[in-house]
Amino acid sequence: MEQYLVINNLEIVFNDVILVLKGISLEVPEGGVVALLGANGAGKTTTLKAVSGLLDYENGEITDGSIEFRGRKISGKSPEEIVALGISHVPEGRHIFTDLTVSENILAGAHTRKDRAGIKADHTKVVEYFPILGKRSNQRALFLSGGEQQMLSVARAVMSRPKIMMLDEPSLGLAPLVVKEIFAILEEINNDESTALLIVEQNAKLALELSRYGYIMENGKVVLDGKSEKLKENEDVREFYLGITEESKRKRYSEVKHYKRRKRWLS
Repeated sequence: MEQYLVINNLEIVFNDVILVLKGISLEVPEGGVVALLGANGAGKTTTLKAVSGLLDYENGEITDGSIEFRGRKISGKSPEEIVALGISHVPEGRHIFTDLTVSENILAGAHTRKDRAGIKADHTKVVEYFPILGKRSNQRALFLSGGEQQMLSVARAVMSRPKIMMLDEPSLGLAPLVVKEIFAILEEINNDESTALLIVEQNAKLALELSRYGYIMENGKVVLDGKSEKLKENEDVREFYLGITEESKRKRYSEVKHYKRRKRWLS
């Protein structure tokens, strides 16, 4: 399987003095789903911005290492060039155009494309993924709920026909049922379109359930990586990222045992 995105020994400095990424390496394969986990400040968002060409807007600079997409170095390319190559970025915070309608926001994702027939067909397909957006197509995006705005951000990214879509905290601030719906749609997009996904997510449980491989970052470094199933079994991951400790397991076991005993008494 071809490695779509390859980050090798990447170092990034902000404002010429602050070393934020300290030699990280990761890969996203063709059609793969990869989770990038870690506490706030670990460098996850910076990693995504480095790939999508947004560092220059924040006084960030790549000082070592490389970023390759489908065998081509993309460091130094503009965000527009990177989107045209097949990489879309759904940033944290749902940066939609609030004064535009839902339909106009969706079409904005196709700004690098010229194929009108294809754009129209993809607009129809996107609305099939997100029916609520079709119902609100002529409504200003400002009046959407938080979950609908997140759906709109993803829909807009899909319109660029990405080979890989990077998502930064897609569950942030959303109700559990909405999050479950969005992650189900992401899985559907991955399966239907073979779009690879690189997901930065505080909800490690959700991210590891959707992904097939994961990386864990701390202080600008990758400290652990592996298949998602293996990471879910790792004791450190279970304790620090999934909230599962030996004490919590013993407590749960005790509660279940007490429930079964009480059930026998009442029967």
